[in-house]
Amino acid sequence: MKETKEILLNAFNMNCVGHINHGLWTHPRDRSHEYKKLDYWTDLARMLERGLFDGLFLADIVGVYDIYQGSADLTLKESIQLPVNDPAMLVSAMAAVTRDLGFGITVNTGVEHPYTFARRMSTLDHLTGGRIGWNIVTGYLDSAARALGQNGMIAHDDRYDRADDYLDLLYKLWEGSWDDGAVVLDKARRIYAEPDRVRKIRHEGPYYRSHGYHLAEPSPQRTPVLYQAGASGRGKRFAARHAECIFIGATDPAAAGRTVKALREEVVAAGRRAEDVKIFLGITVVAGRTVAEADDRLSDYLDHASPEAGLAHFSAGSGVDISRYDLDEPISYGKGNAIQSVNQLAREKGWTRRQLLKELAIGGRYPLIVGDGAKVAAELIRWVEESGIDGFNLTRTVVPESYETFIDIVVPELQARGAYKTSYGGGSLRNRMFGYGDRLSSMHYARTL
Repeated sequence: MKETKEILLNAFNMNCVGHINHGLWTHPRDRSHEYKKLDYWTDLARMLERGLFDGLFLADIVGVYDIYQGSADLTLKESIQLPVNDPAMLVSAMAAVTRDLGFGITVNTGVEHPYTFARRMSTLDHLTGGRIGWNIVTGYLDSAARALGQNGMIAHDDRYDRADDYLDLLYKLWEGSWDDGAVVLDKARRIYAEPDRVRKIRHEGPYYRSHGYHLAEPSPQRTPVLYQAGASGRGKRFAARHAECIFIGATDPAAAGRTVKALREEVVAAGRRAEDVKIFLGITVVAGRTVAEADDRLSDYLDHASPEAGLAHFSAGSGVDISRYDLDEPISYGKGNAIQSVNQLAREKGWTRRQLLKELAIGGRYPLIVGDGAKVAAELIRWVEESGIDGFNLTRTVVPESYETFIDIVVPELQARGAYKTSYGGGSLRNRMFGYGDRLSSMHYARTL
């Protein structure tokens, strides 16, 4: 009998009102407008830990969606990831009320210098006891580049070249500046750290320069768990070198399987093992105690969802103003400078505005699973078995009930099938996910520098 793979699970969220499934903030039971309150997040963290989630994955952007209709008007009306607050600021509070839940935060490599960013992540790794991860993004919004004083977003592949240099500098700080035994905390000899075991790093890269000591002593993981979501050719090569967890999108298991195969081949070509990366698929679940209850809940959600807001989000990701096209007019999805995988999928599917609105019925376009616990669990297991993914980033619909119903209805069914853990493992986030300790794998690129 084939052994059932244990599914990894992140809650996918954002420090804002509208994240992926747009318009549902209007639902009377939705609390996403409370995102500015700490107890909204600490309550969520406690709930996710009760559900044994591996982590809370927090997305982020530093620009606004202003492609659709040539303005940010709909973005503001529907709160399409605007306003949006800093995800990193949430982590300490949530870590204080949990013991095992991991936290993955998104930070754009084009926003701050790696020297100060390195300290911020080391600080969070210390405060969480080794439960922090970083989702590496290079940005794709011209609005973000303009807000940061640039003329526009630099070319797609150039952003990854800069990110490679960014990571090289970070690895030197996190992995090389302090020896493991540098901190001795010897009060009698009045020596906190041994000077000969701490060194100044020197980095002269094509984009970044730094001569200095890492400001933080070694944290439990040193380097945070590295997440990445690039699916273009250049993005896959970047992931193969750096990523430990890769976030993908797909419309069906076969498409996901092709992406998984290509990613693992890139990882092996980069000198690592195929299993050195965990691959997560974005998914939306609407669960009920019965199939009828789940169907009724979906119908209720659809009454509040905004497919047009989803279209505005899609326009930002593709760089194409979909509002300029008639419902059934062919859309020209150029290669552009936005998210290349979005345009590639749209070209392959030949999506028109009408078809996109149908895809975005619940406000977002991740695969949707609807049913009772048994049906949802069986479908999640099918995705894993047919595609080779390792787990899911579970998007929110109406919060907090979408997470709560998943925990109460779906998790027990997954556990009964041997597809989900019944308790947390020990150690850091990295150790629980990979089982080889708190530090980066010896085969990771960073360990060769």
